[in-house]
Amino acid sequence: MSTVILTGLPVPGSPLTDDLRSLGFDVRPAPAPEDAAAVLAGVPAGQRVAVVDSAFVGHVHALRLALTDPRFDACAVPGAFTVQPAARAALDEAAALPADGSGPYADRLASAVEAGGTAVQRPDLGSLVAAVPADAAEREAAAAAVAAVDEEAVRLRSAVKSRDGFFTTFFISPYSRHIARWCARRGLTPNQVTTASLVTALIAAGCAATGERWGYVTAGVLLLVSFVLDCTDGQLARYSLQYSTMGAWLDATFDRAKEYSFYAGLALGAARTGDDVWALALGAMVLMTCRHVVDFSFNEANHDATANTSPTAALSDRLDSVGWTVWVRRMIILPIGERWAMIAVLTAFTTPRIVFYALLVGCAFGALYTTAGRVLRSVTRKAVRTDRAAGALADLADTGPLAELVARSAVRQPLRLLFAALGAALAVGSAWALPYGSGTVIFCALLYAVLSGSAVATPLKGALDWLLPPLFRAAEYLTVLVLAVKADVPGALPAAFGLVAAVAYHHYDTVYRIRGGSGAPPRWLVWTIGGHDGRVLLTVVLAAVLARDAFPVALTALAVFVALVVLVESIRFWVSSGAPAVHDEGEPA
Repeated sequence: MSTVILTGLPVPGSPLTDDLRSLGFDVRPAPAPEDAAAVLAGVPAGQRVAVVDSAFVGHVHALRLALTDPRFDACAVPGAFTVQPAARAALDEAAALPADGSGPYADRLASAVEAGGTAVQRPDLGSLVAAVPADAAEREAAAAAVAAVDEEAVRLRSAVKSRDGFFTTFFISPYSRHIARWCARRGLTPNQVTTASLVTALIAAGCAATGERWGYVTAGVLLLVSFVLDCTDGQLARYSLQYSTMGAWLDATFDRAKEYSFYAGLALGAARTGDDVWALALGAMVLMTCRHVVDFSFNEANHDATANTSPTAALSDRLDSVGWTVWVRRMIILPIGERWAMIAVLTAFTTPRIVFYALLVGCAFGALYTTAGRVLRSVTRKAVRTDRAAGALADLADTGPLAELVARSAVRQPLRLLFAALGAALAVGSAWALPYGSGTVIFCALLYAVLSGSAVATPLKGALDWLLPPLFRAAEYLTVLVLAVKADVPGALPAAFGLVAAVAYHHYDTVYRIRGGSGAPPRWLVWTIGGHDGRVLLTVVLAAVLARDAFPVALTALAVFVALVVLVESIRFWVSSGAPAVHDEGEPA
């Protein structure tokens, strides 16, 4: 149990003690500031501990924001301060100082901890009240201010992302937030809702796989239900402050699992009616994954860059001041809400082929729009990128042993992006243009490994170096897609779909480890599954040395191997991870 030290003499009629207990705290009194250190010494070091002024007046949700948010080691609002075990030593040092000074003791402790170098989060309370009145008149005014604000309405409103897509904002969030509250009152967790969303999407994929019109209609409805639950889990996390590292991971990876499973369901359903759309399904997955890697790489490259401004960014800010342009620019990139709504409607009323055509056109336009804008920002800003950003890009590159050997011996490459693009073009172009099984394709894959290795030989701090990871993803995924199409044997494209899905999971897992502050997967894992260069080379070798009928079997075996290695290590990491609690509040995917 967490502990709160209530400093000062009790205030008659104050509900503070009951409010703190309702938040899960064991309340211990400390009549004077000098008593707090003695009480603190009796609190186990592994517990969250808080200090609250007994004269505190405010909303319970203000206390909840300050005292229970798991994302921050130290957090404070006026009259209340808390630390988690990671910041306990800083609190002990502050409490050992003389208790001189004015103002609430909790505020003085927070200032002392912050002065000692520990970051203290101070949540934006908006219209919520958190105060320590000095006299009866101030206390009465603070109580009136508390009564004037509908705390539950504020809590519900703050459960919704401040930035989201048009469809989600106007068609889902107005009622999904109430579902989140219903779940919170029944003790459901965000992870349980996330799992329910996944199960619903998998059932939808199964319905689509029937190939019948009733199945497609049911699949469309269930996909929308799954999306409502997908919004609800995040809103539940914000409503009840149930953030967790695993929750962020589940939310991100399950979104991809749901969408790609639905693609597979549509492809299976189309096959039942004699229409082979596996190439379209795989193409949609490749396009979507590469688009996300563009987003991730750009954000990581500029996460802590200095002088991070450009004329393009200034123009974007000016457009944001015109209300309607904000929604248009969010909609045209086809974020997850709009995308799933489109998929659901087209699934119910058209055919899988039309669904994939619409996906490919819409996502291609969105990808070109966002990538072009980010390229313009990169070439027009004078940013200096940090070692951390360069390290993150190197991790996202997913370089295997072959390319890494080249990188260690290569000299500085000023045209690294051009060389990497040339290597990617050689790998994909030779697989497409040359006869299936040609030995020349192996030679081109080796050149790809050499050129990609030379591209990452020095820290990735160039203006456009963030394009390297998505370029490597496109080269690998498209090579697999092209070889599966050229094989022209049953099972090749479904096997390729499975392989790309397994590798894409590894790449998303890498992103969310970096976002959680835990670093990329261990190098042994990257080397075990070959890196992007090793997998490209292995795939083209398999195509060259095996009979066509054996190629799907080999791709399936490779997909199973990659999936098992990545999943086992990934689950081990996230279950035992000491990463800080996080929740994805970024742009809609």
